[in-house]
Amino acid sequence: MKGFGCHVVRAEEPAGPDADDSAVLSSILDFIAEGDQLVVTRLEHLAHSTRTVLEVIDRLEQRRASLFVIEPELSTDGEGGRALRAALKAVASVEPAWSGRKRRSAPAPEEIRALQQAGVGPVEIARRLGVSRMTVWRKLRAMEA
Repeated sequence: MKGFGCHVVRAEEPAGPDADDSAVLSSILDFIAEGDQLVVTRLEHLAHSTRTVLEVIDRLEQRRASLFVIEPELSTDGEGGRALRAALKAVASVEPAWSGRKRRSAPAPEEIRALQQAGVGPVEIARRLGVSRMTVWRKLRAMEA
């Protein structure tokens, strides 16, 4: 990042599966100043959905700052920025609403066992818990072993 002329470099590792990955980005967006440029290595490192990327770009523009993506090289400055925004809006309009959500962690075996004992079948257990049928079958087999 220093090679790209960045004066301040922030790198974050997710603290855990339930960590708020947006806290650092939100902090950066609160303090970025007019004329500054937020530089990210790849667009997917910025946000988990196209809608969220558009929200970040909006916040940057409100502060008269811009976004620069190293790979592929993209910027919100100038004509290219307008084209980038139009492309992102087009993608966001067809992007499933759930695409940016974090996956739920695997259910506890006790949850599955309780539903099974209540007479709920494996397919319905999977639907209720938001996991695959295979996950339910694996957990049931592991409990029998």
